[in-house]
Amino acid sequence: MGLGIIAAVYSDLSDNVTDKYRNGKELPVEVVDYTAAENNVNFAVKGDDFARFYNIESAEDLTFQAKIGKPGENGKASFHLVVDDNFPKLWQKMAAGAGKENDLDGTVIFREGKPAGLVIEKIGFVKLKDVTNEALDKAGIAVEIVIGLIGIMALWLGVMKIAEEAGIIKLIARAARPLTRVLFPEIPADHPAVGSIIMNLSATFLGLGNAATPFGIKAMEDLNTLNEQKDTATNAMCTFMVLNTASFALMPTTAIALRAAAGSSQPAIIIGTTMFGSFCATIVGILATKTFERFPIKLTEIKDWINTNLKFMAAIAAATLLFFVFYHTGVFSLFDGLLKSGFSGALKGVIEIISVLAIPALIFSFVLLGAIKKVKIYETFVEGAKEGFEIAVTIIPYLVAILVAIGIFRAGGAMDWLVAILEPVTGLIGFPAEAIPMALMRPLSGSGSLGIMAEIISEHGPDSFLGILVSTFFGSTETTFYVLAVYFGAVNIRKTRHAVAAGIISDVAGILAALFIVRLLYG
Repeated sequence: MGLGIIAAVYSDLSDNVTDKYRNGKELPVEVVDYTAAENNVNFAVKGDDFARFYNIESAEDLTFQAKIGKPGENGKASFHLVVDDNFPKLWQKMAAGAGKENDLDGTVIFREGKPAGLVIEKIGFVKLKDVTNEALDKAGIAVEIVIGLIGIMALWLGVMKIAEEAGIIKLIARAARPLTRVLFPEIPADHPAVGSIIMNLSATFLGLGNAATPFGIKAMEDLNTLNEQKDTATNAMCTFMVLNTASFALMPTTAIALRAAAGSSQPAIIIGTTMFGSFCATIVGILATKTFERFPIKLTEIKDWINTNLKFMAAIAAATLLFFVFYHTGVFSLFDGLLKSGFSGALKGVIEIISVLAIPALIFSFVLLGAIKKVKIYETFVEGAKEGFEIAVTIIPYLVAILVAIGIFRAGGAMDWLVAILEPVTGLIGFPAEAIPMALMRPLSGSGSLGIMAEIISEHGPDSFLGILVSTFFGSTETTFYVLAVYFGAVNIRKTRHAVAAGIISDVAGILAALFIVRLLYG
């Protein structure tokens, strides 16, 4: 947050020193069919004059209509202009900086009875105004998100309460014990947290975001019952968070829908690349969190730690070796041919059917089994739904804090600084400069990264290398800081320990894996 404000102040001071907005200066204009009796006047500005005036490289010829007042004895009159997307980006920015949404005001200079120049109102502190507006907007958006979440939380925690009373969660926990024993050794075998975790990961895997979040929050609540320090994240919580931020899923539905809307001939072609990227993010995230939770390690304990994790490290080494064998033997090329042969379309159809039926089937089966077990369905559902409402309200302060911080960081220009710093480094590994903003924004903001992805796809095409790459980025990673705010905020965790570091490492792994597989198949 502080870096965003510093960047905004620096940018505004720089703009003032360089006179970026030409405050008080006259822009030469031409007028089409002006009569003194008319208030609406059509102006024209030559592109060369516009570029020269604002010290920019180039600009297109501009025609626009403005409302002007009657000229006074000093040969000046007021004017009012509504700026839309057809205007130069600079004027759009100036209109936003003027604090009147999309309006620009100023003075028209008359010569020989006709308008000859425009002096636009003084523009200043544009970035700081952006920071202020973004902070207020994000605070409002955070509350809107939580309000939208209340109904979903009430529904799913009500259903989960029925499942818990019917003993379904315990059955799920027992069935999943071989997996959870490795990932969450500190959780007792029959603890409700195991069932909630499996429900959350299953919903994430199927792309059921509306169900995954409530299940995840329920899992955090259950994990918190094992937590001796209620304001500090446990090892199990950190591992669970990384599994969510890695977001290993069968089908990136949002990215596929956007690609289809943009006219892609094969919108589902990213299913394979996304699964590869998110799988790598998941593996690296687990390795990171399992390593961090051991620190600090005493020198005398290093040998014991290696012996304890020897099997796990051997499995990772074998998977890495297998990956390089596949790479050098051309197996990935066969995989690409399978995707292009129509397999991805069939897979998409199957996944869509599962996604449509999963939620109704889940609710029906839980309620039916609850009834068979003679659970008081209505009373139990209401009890769970009340918990969902209370939890959703608890999240608000945490979500406001993280969204406002992200908004200020981006609006202040700190994101641009980060892109400029990373560009020379990313160029060494063949990372396209155009994709850097997408890679940086994805862990911060879902809507922001979606907007960047849409812009890149619109400019370069959905089936271009860049179009496929940013689509894979979107599916291979998750909005890490949003997930952290929601899940930890639900149980009032303030000390997140290594969850943030492991989550970021997981994101980086997902991005690099996505770059590798997309460049291998489509580069």
